Parts: sequence; C-alpha cells; structure tokens
Amino acid sequence: MVAARTASLWGTMCGIIGVTGSSDSLSVLLAGLASLEYRGYDSAGIVIVDEEAGELWRIRAAERARSIEKLAARADGAPGGGGAAIGHTRWATHGAPTEENAHPHLDCSGRIAIVHNGIIENHRELAERLRASGHTMVSATDTEVFVHLVEEERATGCSLVEAVRRCLAVVRGDFAVAFVDLDDPEVIVAARRTSPLIIGWSDGVGILASDIAAALATTRELHQIGDDQVVELRRDGFSVISATGEAVEPLRLHVTWDVAAAQKGGYPDFMSKEIFEQPVAVGDTLLGRVSADGSTELEELALSDDELRAFERVMVVACGSSYHAGLVGRQAIETWARMPAETDIASEFRYRDSVLDERTLVVVVSQSGETIDTLHAMQEARRRGARVVALTNVVDSVMAREADGALYTRAGPEIGVASTKCHLAQLVMLQAFALHLARVRATLDDGARREIAGTLLGLPDAVAVALASSEQYAEVALRFKDVHDFYFLGRGAGLPVALEGALKLKELAYVRAEAYPAGEMKHGPISLIEPGAVVVVVATRHPLWEKVMANVEEMKARGATVVAVVDQGDSETAGHVDAVLEVPHVLELCSPVVDVLPLQRFAYEIARARGNDVDRPRNLAKVVTVE
Repeated sequence: MVAARTASLWGTMCGIIGVTGSSDSLSVLLAGLASLEYRGYDSAGIVIVDEEAGELWRIRAAERARSIEKLAARADGAPGGGGAAIGHTRWATHGAPTEENAHPHLDCSGRIAIVHNGIIENHRELAERLRASGHTMVSATDTEVFVHLVEEERATGCSLVEAVRRCLAVVRGDFAVAFVDLDDPEVIVAARRTSPLIIGWSDGVGILASDIAAALATTRELHQIGDDQVVELRRDGFSVISATGEAVEPLRLHVTWDVAAAQKGGYPDFMSKEIFEQPVAVGDTLLGRVSADGSTELEELALSDDELRAFERVMVVACGSSYHAGLVGRQAIETWARMPAETDIASEFRYRDSVLDERTLVVVVSQSGETIDTLHAMQEARRRGARVVALTNVVDSVMAREADGALYTRAGPEIGVASTKCHLAQLVMLQAFALHLARVRATLDDGARREIAGTLLGLPDAVAVALASSEQYAEVALRFKDVHDFYFLGRGAGLPVALEGALKLKELAYVRAEAYPAGEMKHGPISLIEPGAVVVVVATRHPLWEKVMANVEEMKARGATVVAVVDQGDSETAGHVDAVLEVPHVLELCSPVVDVLPLQRFAYEIARARGNDVDRPRNLAKVVTVE
C-alpha cells in the first residue's frame, strides 16, 4: 500500500503526464495516457521539446475513446533525444471536445506549452486582461489563460519555475498544471492546488503525472506535491518550492500496486473509489457558480435573466437516478424560486400529450447526455414549443448540442454503472439552478440566499464528514446481507433519497427493494410488513420528522426491523429504531446530498457480501441508448 494518502491525491477529471530524460518519450507518454484514459477520453494530445529543430512538436486528437489511438497513428517524425515532453487526456469542462480545445495549449510565441487538470475559476477576467494586453486566445478552454500568464512573466527575464510560482498568486481555482519551455528543453515545471500531482525519478528519467497509474512503468519511488507547491523536474532529479519560494521536501510514496489497482486509487473497485470522490465532484460542480453572498453565475445556461423570468413553469425530465435528482430539483425550484415545477420520467413524458409552450422551461437530466429516452423527450419538448436546458456531465454531448442551454456537472468520468458521484453532482447543480432562479425572480431575500449558498458551499465538507462514517455504514449493512425484501420510506426531501436507496440496492444486490412515501404505507403496502421485514427510513430532523416517526411506529408495531438515516448525535431517533446510519445535519432541501451517502454504501456492502460485481451489475449498461 501507499505509505500516506490524502483525499486530494485521487481527485477530479483529466489526466496529465510528463517525462524528461527518456530516449523514447513518445512511448512513455502514449502508455501513460492509455493508463489515464479512465480519467477522461474526450481528446488527447502531446508536446515534445525538439531542441534540434528549435520547436515544440505537438499532436492532438479529438476522437473520443479513439483519441490516444489516433495520436499513435500521427506520431511519425516524433523527436528523440530525451527532451522534456508532456501529454494530456481530457474530460471537457470548458469548451467542446474538439481538437482546437485539446491540450497541450501554447503561448503566443509557440515556445511554452501547458497541460492542465482541474478548473481555473477566474479565467474569464484573466482572458479579458490578457486580450487587452495583446494576447490571442485560440481555444474556448479555461486552461489557455495560464500559459499566457506564464508567457508574460517569462518576458520579464525570470525562470520558468519562478514564472509559474508568481502565477499561482493570480490564478483562482483547483488545478494541476505542467509546462515545458523551448528555452529550457530538458525541464518540466509543474504546480498544483487541490488537483492531484505526483512526481518520480529513476536512472536519469523524471516522470510526472496526475495519477500513480501513469508513473508505475518508470518508477515506484514517487512523491506527492502539496498544495501551492511548484516542482522543477529534470533528468538528474527534482526540486520543490512553496508558493513563497522556500524549498520544501515532498511527501514520499512507495507503491506496491499494479497498474489496474492504481487506476482504482487503491480501492477494490471503481464504485468505492467514486463514492470517495464525491466531495471533489460536489465542490467542482459548485466552483465559480455559487458565491457566499448568494449570487450565482451559470455561464453555460445561455438564457438571460429576462428570458428566465418569462417562464411560467419548469418541467424536469429524466430517468433512473437522474429522475430522483430531478425530484429534489423540483422541490428546490418550487420552494426557493416560487415557480410551478413538475418532474416526469422521460420514457413516459414522450408519449403523454403534455401541455407545453414557449412559457415552459424543460430541464432534461442525463449523466451521459445520450440517454435515448431523455433525448427523445427533449426533442418532443422542443417540437411542442418549449425551451430546453440539458443538465449533463459531458460537454458537447448530443443533448447539450441540441438544447438551448446547458448545466454541466463536473464529476469527471464515472466508470461504475450504478451512479454515485454523478448523482450527487446532479443534485447540487439542480440546487444551484434553483437558487439562480430565485435570484432572478427575486423570491428570496438576501439573508435567505446567503443561508442557502452557505449550505451549498459547505456540502463538500459535509459529504466528507459523512464518508468518514463509511465503516459504520458497512457494519450496519452486513447485518442484512441475507435479507431479500427491503422497504425504503421517506417524506419531503427524504422521499427521493428513499427512491434512490431502493434503486441502488436493486441494481447492485439483486434483491427486492421497494420505496414509498412514508404516509402512503397505510394505503396498502403496509399489508406486506410482518416480522422479518426490513424497513429503511430517512429520518433526519426536518419539518416532517414527527410524521416520519409516527410511520416508524407503524412499522415497528407490525414486527419490522427499522434502519434509519439520522442526524449525527440524534439519540432520540436512535432510541426508536433498530439501527442508525448517521449523517451531518444540513438545510432540508440540501439534505439529500448527504442523506443518500449511507444508502450507497449500504447497497455496495450487501452486493459485495453476496459476491456481485459492483462495477458491472448484471443486465445493466452505463449509457442506455436503446428505448
């Protein structure tokens, strides 16, 4: 195992790699990119410093899953000689996945190149200043501003490492970046803030990557770069400095994993890895969109405030876990924006004669942006005159291209079929959208918007706190590994959580799991409750808590074993149930983001105990492209 690990080491989207001192840097980069492809596959690119020719040799491809294959096919004439080289595989966040937007990006002179993982939060204001100073931007990415900032600093006569260090004080966001410069052909300079970055050195070859998997073929003696640290990597070693210029000693990592295990970050499967990536997915999705003062900025929405005010209702249309996120979004839109809202299942919406017109805004939710039922529902909504916004995790997906506007989550690639981090990212994106509507429609006062914004911005920490209880969740789940019938109950914001919890258990453990509004049990389903039945109830402390507890007593009276999702430290609720899954308390309409976490782990542990493949559940596919 790794000697030390922090959550940030296993962060977000995109993969970067760099090598210097290798006699075949192209092969090192291509192999590294192949091992990083699970982090992003929209496009890929390579730059190698060709000192003899006096240029940066660059190839890029935007062929989705075939991008790295295309790079290899275009690699004739790649320079040798051991110069510095960097590569990138992209999960698009700013700008469509085109070759023009593929990394590496160059400065105006074509002598400095950058690869980047993460998000530059203040890229728009930086781009405006740089353009005013005469710089030309040739991509739609947030990345490009960084290389032009370094270009400006280099023009003052400072070294590449000093230029990058100075730029850290200017750039806001979470990122890992690596640079090469034709004027220093054997050097790679890199820095990070939150996003992962590791370096290694062995036998005259230096390696740098966003993930351990890409470095294992070169060395197992690796070091983790810390936040706001800058590394200068050469063929004869490396040095690291802090943001203020002092020398620092990076954390050493000794790795015994193989590549497959490294891609999973040391976790046994992608699903558990993605569960623990959720604080980062939530934080990245909110980054730059919600501010502590309650203001919002949704650039890709592409609908003006006046256009948003003209809508009379919102319809959220989706399938599966996205539909459950839509149920939460509907409640937030109604409560915060005081706007009529509905949620519909995409496969049903298409065939209903829904009343739609130009005053209806339809929000279609799909992790891939390609879900066929949702795509057809979107096309039907447009045919009937409605405006459409696509909420998706994939920039420039089919739905994003056809919609009037987009809401992009930033969860990064999700490999596990059963959605976890994408589901949480959808929840917070819909909540941010609801707050945006509330601001536009002036339905909340400043204090209320600040409270909601503060809760949203605190969700990454709340998610991390909940995940710290994962072992307790696992212990509770394993008590029920042989049970075949479960009932999930919730009210208000807890109902979508119950629905999602039941779906996860069905998807992964292959057991019957039914979800109901808790108040509906007495209208029929309660006849199924008898000794041995297991009822999972969402019972966090919100306005309907007393009613939920009355429903719990109804279950207990008929012999059910009750497992409750409760607020941390809530001994009163714990005293009325058989087992508890504790989560941090947050504002009611934001609570599904934390309340669903123990139910993800609950399903995961039961599935594993039953010998099931949690990454590839039977009969299921990640992207549903048939009706």
